[in-house]
Amino acid sequence: AMHLTMFTDFALRTLMRLAGEPARSFATAEIAAEFGISRNHLAKVVRDLAGSGFITTQRGVGGGFALARPAQSITLGEVVRALEDEALVECFRADGGCCLLTARCRLKAKLTNAREAFLRELDTTTLAECAYPAPTRGFAATT
Repeated sequence: AMHLTMFTDFALRTLMRLAGEPARSFATAEIAAEFGISRNHLAKVVRDLAGSGFITTQRGVGGGFALARPAQSITLGEVVRALEDEALVECFRADGGCCLLTARCRLKAKLTNAREAFLRELDTTTLAECAYPAPTRGFAATT
């Protein structure tokens, strides 16, 4: 089965959360608390997302991070391609892994096709379509 790393999972969730309120900046602490993960973990995710050009970050008071592009212009496939350098199986690793069948293996081509189909499917969905709304607070809003 295709699976995403926890890292990519949190990266996607973070982007979906930003897409839910595209007009504002978010602090790492806020999203880390919302997702129940450490600020340290999320800081790495944010650094990678910024490096890949999906978000912009600003330091200082009133700083934080926000989407670098409109949510409808970012596809899930694009994000996963940018972040998942995880090899699916041994032979996908840059060093070739340690599989003995490599020379005549037909599995590699099949898995490559499956991975491409998986990513193509993700290419059809934008962040805008799966944006996370703000979490509902436990009290009624006062007007």
